[in-house]
Amino acid sequence: MELNDFTLSAYGRASSMPSPVNRMMSAFASDFRPGTDINLGVGYVNERTIPNQQILEALQAVLARPEKYKAALNYGGPSGSYNLIQSIKNYYTRNRLGGLTEDILDRKEIIIGPSGATSLLEAAAHILEPGIVISPDPMYYIYCNFLERLGYQVVTVPEDHNGIRTGLLKTKLKQLGSAAEKISFLYIVTINNPTGSILNNQRREELISIGTGLAESLGRKIPILIDKAYEDLVHDPSVEPLTSCMVHDRHNLVYEIGTLSKILSPALRIGYMVGADSPFLQAMIQKTSDVGFSAPLINQEIASYMLDHHIASQTDSVNEGYRQKAAVIDRWIEQKLGPHLADVSGGQAGFYFYLTFSAIETTEKSAFFRYLTRTTGDQAIDGTTQNPNPRVLYVPGEFCVHPRGDMVAEGKRQLRLSYGFEELENIEKAITYMQQAIEYARGVQQKA
Repeated sequence: MELNDFTLSAYGRASSMPSPVNRMMSAFASDFRPGTDINLGVGYVNERTIPNQQILEALQAVLARPEKYKAALNYGGPSGSYNLIQSIKNYYTRNRLGGLTEDILDRKEIIIGPSGATSLLEAAAHILEPGIVISPDPMYYIYCNFLERLGYQVVTVPEDHNGIRTGLLKTKLKQLGSAAEKISFLYIVTINNPTGSILNNQRREELISIGTGLAESLGRKIPILIDKAYEDLVHDPSVEPLTSCMVHDRHNLVYEIGTLSKILSPALRIGYMVGADSPFLQAMIQKTSDVGFSAPLINQEIASYMLDHHIASQTDSVNEGYRQKAAVIDRWIEQKLGPHLADVSGGQAGFYFYLTFSAIETTEKSAFFRYLTRTTGDQAIDGTTQNPNPRVLYVPGEFCVHPRGDMVAEGKRQLRLSYGFEELENIEKAITYMQQAIEYARGVQQKA
């Protein structure tokens, strides 16, 4: 007899089909040709920013000092390495990151996640009661897609170059009416992925004021999860020093989630959370314990050593490299694509530019996308089946805006371009191919 398939949870059923961007990236990666095809969609850091020699030095130093780095090759604990927690705290206070003083941090706890910042975000989603999550639009599509598969309702608020538009946030909250009772948390990426827009200090203060007012009106604490994954990579010197949202937090609503992936190495899998001790934080620690403790202890101790000995030079080197890269790419975008663009954001922090075209669609079904992926059906453009012409992948804006939000129309004309992983030579080629794709798309439009 043929058996019925496994019984899946609602989350399991929703997750059994890959998300659109997951499917698209997997299809491209299956026959990706290094040196020929160009992947501007992948959000990897540049390989040359990873400090291989210093990490080797750190490993040797950790193993040579068992009195300090105790049992570094054994299991760790659910809260994280004491050494790493102290190193993160010292890193904040030594550099006055976000304006946080030792006094403020003494009133906070720091915990280490099991596998990067994403593991902490995933844990928070499981611990908090599913309801409404407020987030900017364009949104961090990977996490927001996950939240909706888990049963949350994501309500997005359009942003501009200064981050989430706090005036519109007030309007959205008012429009929710009694449904505001169902708000679970606010989720804000301070250097937004995908757009690279920077939440400025005025908006940060306004955001916390609005979140505080919301909590007071409902009579309960509403977490404000601040994802600061790219704040160590502010490489444009014209950007004002950024103030931590915790500075404005009167009710201990703010929990900052940071990572060392972007500035040291993604493979270390170091994500951390800073916030007040609370039942929520204790549940986060228990969740980490449930999945096998925080990140591998040896990785945590290596990261601790790196923060204590090399972080200043490493940060300067990484940011200088991305600053130079962004300046060159910004010129190429203006020269080759400028006449067709309505807006460009990013390029000041992290490694994304976000382009909005005036009239060119960028969706998976668009002529622009088909030209770059060599799926037009015209062999002169596509090349042969055995040897396609060079292909370019980006993240279409349709995946980055909420499908039931206010920016669906704009999203069809947008794309995220990552300048982290690929080198400049390939990125220039890719932008030239985009220029050609625009001409092709315009020709298709004229024939239609």
